[in-house]
Amino acid sequence: MEIETKTLAEEMASVSEKLVKGYENLQNTGEILVAQTAKTQVWKRDKVTLFHYDRETPAKFKTPVLIAYALVNRQDMLDLQPDRSLVKNLLALGVDLYLMDWGYPTQADKYLTMDDYINGYLNDAVDIIREQNKVDAITLMGVCQGGTFSSIYASIYPEKVKNLITMVTPIEFSTNDGLLFKWAKDMDMDNIVDGYGTVPGEFLNAGFALLKPMSQASKFQNLVNIMDDQDKLMNYLRMEKWINDSPNQAGECYRQFMKDLYQQNKLVKGELVVGDHTVDLKNITMPLLNIYASEDNLVPPASSIPLNDFVGTKDKELYKFPGGHIGVFVGSRTQKELGPAIEKWLEARDN
Repeated sequence: MEIETKTLAEEMASVSEKLVKGYENLQNTGEILVAQTAKTQVWKRDKVTLFHYDRETPAKFKTPVLIAYALVNRQDMLDLQPDRSLVKNLLALGVDLYLMDWGYPTQADKYLTMDDYINGYLNDAVDIIREQNKVDAITLMGVCQGGTFSSIYASIYPEKVKNLITMVTPIEFSTNDGLLFKWAKDMDMDNIVDGYGTVPGEFLNAGFALLKPMSQASKFQNLVNIMDDQDKLMNYLRMEKWINDSPNQAGECYRQFMKDLYQQNKLVKGELVVGDHTVDLKNITMPLLNIYASEDNLVPPASSIPLNDFVGTKDKELYKFPGGHIGVFVGSRTQKELGPAIEKWLEARDN
């Protein structure tokens, strides 16, 4: 009993020390900075901005790459901090990078549709890049929902896309491998959009948190154990800043994406209509690199892998990345393997 009491006292003292040190670290933290890689605005329309990442040396590849992230959350995940930045990694490998920043929709944007985002903003940005670089086609790199948009875009405008890279991208929506895919099938999307107009980011974040409720509890429990380590604490705070920086969703775009894809699976059926275009994935005849995460609970492999079965190109490659949805971008393995793998794949097709 005496030994147990002593052990408990020691543990309490250790926790107290961590909390004191953690408080000191928080006091000295200052502003939490993410996405610090230098970039220049080259185009803007409404709330959407096209950036070009600055380079100190000429690009290795003649074909520029445009990154299209999801509308949910921010593209800052690709450039979270200098030592965990897929963007910085690709720049160092000689890739000429552009970035779509979808901005923060307000109630004034509730009527924006998938047509506006894909045939409007994305197409305009691609044309700007083509004109600036005097090329007929670019490489399009789509991430998560941005990969779905990019696949749709490449199907509609195959002549403007030289290469297509998709990362943790939902394509086959009939799967029930992930809770999000199960829940979405029974949600009343009309009620949500008609009620909100512009769907709040907080609403979506609450849903994502429910996908793995115990991980939310353990996350805060683990915080106590790292508070006395300034570097680990900063990593935690950067991630939390990204998680909580969730833009609202333009209602009509959200309605179509959820109803036509999650609920009716129209994309792979060849029934999806975006603007004046019926989308046929067989029109993707350019080289395809399809990157998926083996332990992804948001976009399970069963949703990403089938893209390769529906496209028209014979030059298609699946890249399995061990880990989860976020680990693809910020894991240490990403810096060592994923960036170089993308660079090698692009090099073989940069002619």
